Amino acid sequence: MGATGADIYSTVGVVWCDVAMVGVTVLDREVYAEAEAARLLAMPQSTLHYWLEGRTQGGHTYLPILREQVTSRRVVTWGEFVEAALLRGYRNQKVPMPQLRAFIERLREETGAPYPLAEHRPWVSGTDLLFAAQEEADLPPEFWLVSNGQGLLTYPGDAFVHRVTWAEGIAQRLRPPVASNESPVVIDPLQRFGRPSIAGVSTAALADEVEAGATVEEVAEDFGISAEDVRWAVAYENESANAA
Repeated sequence: MGATGADIYSTVGVVWCDVAMVGVTVLDREVYAEAEAARLLAMPQSTLHYWLEGRTQGGHTYLPILREQVTSRRVVTWGEFVEAALLRGYRNQKVPMPQLRAFIERLREETGAPYPLAEHRPWVSGTDLLFAAQEEADLPPEFWLVSNGQGLLTYPGDAFVHRVTWAEGIAQRLRPPVASNESPVVIDPLQRFGRPSIAGVSTAALADEVEAGATVEEVAEDFGISAEDVRWAVAYENESANAA
């Protein structure tokens, strides 16, 4: 059956389908143990767990930001991982749990999506919704994703959008937080069990070969990729180790 006008949209050159049709299975896919997700995001596991499950502190109970309710699950879905990558952009600031939760809850209500910030729609045609939601939630300006009513993204918002590969209306791939903007390293939940890779080859496998004594050129020939890709893989693994 052909798609109807309600099923497929085109915004700013991006064609995407209704998330209820094609995206939810990818975003809901349980990809990582919590500890592995924290390692890939280069952040403390305790912080990620706080965002996922909330906590009680000083007599106050803080509900999760990334989940609609406490689940006691120690596994992380792709949608949760993507949204955590966005919050990680504020790693040098204290994330205000109540306001951020209110902000994301508002987006969930308006979009009907459990992972609204892992969809492309709010970042293009829905920037007015982002702006309204952050104001309604009384989110401090330093955590805003849209700087004004004209839809101009802030630096954290813009940096996040450009780290994501968007397809069919959702985040399909993500450049790891510690990888530079020029790096070809990506995280894809449907490749290599969601581990960082280049051209479908695990960066860890490439770096291990070099560390074992093989030359960059030998590794490139063995895996059928360029020597430059191997160098990028080694650089990424070194950066990840330093960020741990």
